[in-house]
Parts: sequence; C-alpha cells; structure tokens
Amino acid sequence: QVQLVESGGGLVQAGGSLRLSCAASGRTFSNYAMGWFRQAPGKEREFVAAINRGGGRTYYADSVKGRFTISRDNAKNTVSLQMDSLKPEDTAVYYCAASTEWDPVKIHGYEYWGQGTQVTVSS
Repeated sequence: QVQLVESGGGLVQAGGSLRLSCAASGRTFSNYAMGWFRQAPGKEREFVAAINRGGGRTYYADSVKGRFTISRDNAKNTVSLQMDSLKPEDTAVYYCAASTEWDPVKIHGYEYWGQGTQVTVSS
C-alpha cells in the first residue's frame, strides 16, 4: 500500500502561482512513477503531469505545458507541482497518484490516489 497526501491548494488570482506537494508513505516511493490529475466540477478527471521513478523524465498535458513543473524528491518521498501563470480554467481538485508503470496519461494505470486538494483561480 502507498498512502498519498496532497497539500498546498488554495485560492489565487489569475496569473498567480501555487505549489502543490504530495507526501507518500508505505512502500518504496522510488518504485513508482507519479502523476498529477485534476477534476473540475461536472467534468471527468484529466491528466496534468507525470514524472518517472528517477525523476529524469516528465510529461505534461498540452494545457499546462510551459506553466506547470513537476518534480520529485525520492529522499523525502515527495512529488511537487509548481503551477505558474494560473488561469481560471485551472480551477479543480488536484490529485496525485502513483503507478508502477510509465504510461503517464493512462488514468487507470495508477494504483494509488490521494484525497485531493482544491485549487481555485479567480479572474
């Protein structure tokens, strides 16, 4: 089992920044690729960003490319999502997830999920 706890969400004005963190516990963190997903009201959960086990490979949704940066610290069992130039359409609950595979956008490939953290971007 892997337990994931997100933090860092909040309310920010358009153009602002937030940094989300996800703390992992349980099994060896470095065995898992990590992803961030988000779900807005009335919409399906969608892929945002992913990072491989060692941190040397990342992948982003087109909608966030150039604005968001995913990183991980395997020594601290954490994965982060730096979000800059935020837009109202980034408003959603953000989830981190862990996968033993490297198939970033495959939502059903992630075995473990956090409870989510709310991000609200005002215009």
